[in-house]
Amino acid sequence: MTLPGTAGPAVDELPADPDDRSEDDLAALPEASPGRLFWRAFRRHRIAFVSMIVLALMYLVALVPEFLAPTGPEALQAAYAYAPPQAVRFDGGLHVFDYTSEVDPRTNAISYSVDESRRIDVGLFVRGEPYRLFGLIPGDRHLIGPVDPSRPFFLLGADANGHDLLSRLIYGTRISLSVGLIGVLLAFVLGILLGGLSGYFGGRVDNAIQRLIEFFMSIPTLPLWLALAAALPTSWGPVQRYFAITVILAIVAWTGLARVVRGRFLALRSDEFVLAAQLDGNSALRTTLRHMLPSFTSHLIAQLTLSVPGMIIAETSLSFLGLGLAPPAVSWGVLLQAAQNIRAVATAPWLLIPGIAVVIAVLALNFLGDGLRDAADPYHR
Repeated sequence: MTLPGTAGPAVDELPADPDDRSEDDLAALPEASPGRLFWRAFRRHRIAFVSMIVLALMYLVALVPEFLAPTGPEALQAAYAYAPPQAVRFDGGLHVFDYTSEVDPRTNAISYSVDESRRIDVGLFVRGEPYRLFGLIPGDRHLIGPVDPSRPFFLLGADANGHDLLSRLIYGTRISLSVGLIGVLLAFVLGILLGGLSGYFGGRVDNAIQRLIEFFMSIPTLPLWLALAAALPTSWGPVQRYFAITVILAIVAWTGLARVVRGRFLALRSDEFVLAAQLDGNSALRTTLRHMLPSFTSHLIAQLTLSVPGMIIAETSLSFLGLGLAPPAVSWGVLLQAAQNIRAVATAPWLLIPGIAVVIAVLALNFLGDGLRDAADPYHR
């Protein structure tokens, strides 16, 4: 409100009617909840917001690969080894064209050309290879695929055995992204638990845990991965090997977080709010979880999201070297094994597409971590 003859207000006033206030106005009010302030700050980080959408789509793919993939991961057509990607055409309905192949008698190299006389109709929600969604719900509908399942359909090309690369890439998303999440959660629990004990109690407990951390940190990471992965029994199936690789990655990844948590606990344990919580009768567990950990939530969020890319790259590296997951398991690292041969890559450069998926996932997770860290830190709002 302004008096007659005076200048207007120095700052913009909020609308008198609460219904006329924008979401940003409401979030700026003193009574706005921390969740609303966090969401408002996160939305301003455009790259992080886009990265969140990209990751949500990737994890949706990992959730229902059976429906999204045109075929199963082991379906193959041996006559179409290293078949190039097919272009989807829209004239007269969705369709692709079949191939005509020729074999060089001197090098046995296969060359493909488009045969426009043989059209392959493509549809949405078509019937194909049967599956069980979530391992429970039977179905045979696929988002996209050939109307005749016996016809070749390779949107991203085929590998050396005639597998559809798109289908295997979609199935590989489930393992590669879930290894990162499970491995980070295990490492996160170990890091917070041991780092918190070390910083909270100090003395002999601190000394013992720090010597353990130094032992793990003194071992070169790659040789440790190789040794532990090589020690896995060859008789183990893909599921057992999957969980073993997850545990191996978690064993290596917890030390850095434990050091950070220990340092913060050493700095906080003499603060007044911690002493007040102790005098109020709170147990050591409640004091750490309820009062000390929330004081550096922004760092923990950043550490959590930035650790997932490291896990994904570690699993991809081990599988690429043949020491991680192995067929019939399908992950991005397993798919990249085919790219070890320079001659194969020169013949079929689309075999490098799983590497592009790794780059996109790692970048999106890094950008998301930056945005969550800034949004959780009140000094960045």
